[in-house]
Amino acid sequence: MLEKEAIEKGIDVKALKAEQKKLSKSILLKDAFDFKLANRFTGITTVILEKSHEILASAVLLDENLEIIEEKYTIKPIKFPYIPGYRAYRELPAMIKAYKKLEEQPDVIFVEGHGIAHPRGLGLASHFGLAIAKPTIGIAKTALVGEKKNNKIVLNNKTIAQCLVTKKGSKLIFVSTGHMISLKTAVEITKKCVKEPHKLPEPLIQARKYTAKTKKELQK
Repeated sequence: MLEKEAIEKGIDVKALKAEQKKLSKSILLKDAFDFKLANRFTGITTVILEKSHEILASAVLLDENLEIIEEKYTIKPIKFPYIPGYRAYRELPAMIKAYKKLEEQPDVIFVEGHGIAHPRGLGLASHFGLAIAKPTIGIAKTALVGEKKNNKIVLNNKTIAQCLVTKKGSKLIFVSTGHMISLKTAVEITKKCVKEPHKLPEPLIQARKYTAKTKKELQK
């Protein structure tokens, strides 16, 4: 659904934009702690259960060796349409609930979506990080805004994302700060968490696998 359609259906897009801009001012772009000490990594992914019109969100926790420690999921009804740039209003409740089921706290969380590399500086990874007050990294396959310059995405003379080739012959991924972490550190941790033969960080790979497995079991 496009913004114009959302407005026609009575969704107050103007208010949502204002809220995103306001919340984006609270995003922290510096390292919250020494991430060299980080040894717990979580991946969060979502998928739609078409038959029941629900969102399935999964949270998978990995250790320093990128081995799975925990896998949790939750299901929540869809209460907001899909509108590009406003994913958090649709997916955030399920993501938060899945995350809160983890028994052990991660040091950093990978979200399949943008961080500050967003029209109003508050992509899904940033909104989620702000909501749970934890360091988050946004990983995306396409750029929403900005211009590519020397493997960086720049908007208004500010670097908002880093372009990475994590696997030979694969397309770029776009890494951006979600919350409570610098872009430099976000890139370093992303590289650290990539495991052959995959191009995405392992926490997201495992979250994707767990989500797909869970969806299949639920829809039997």
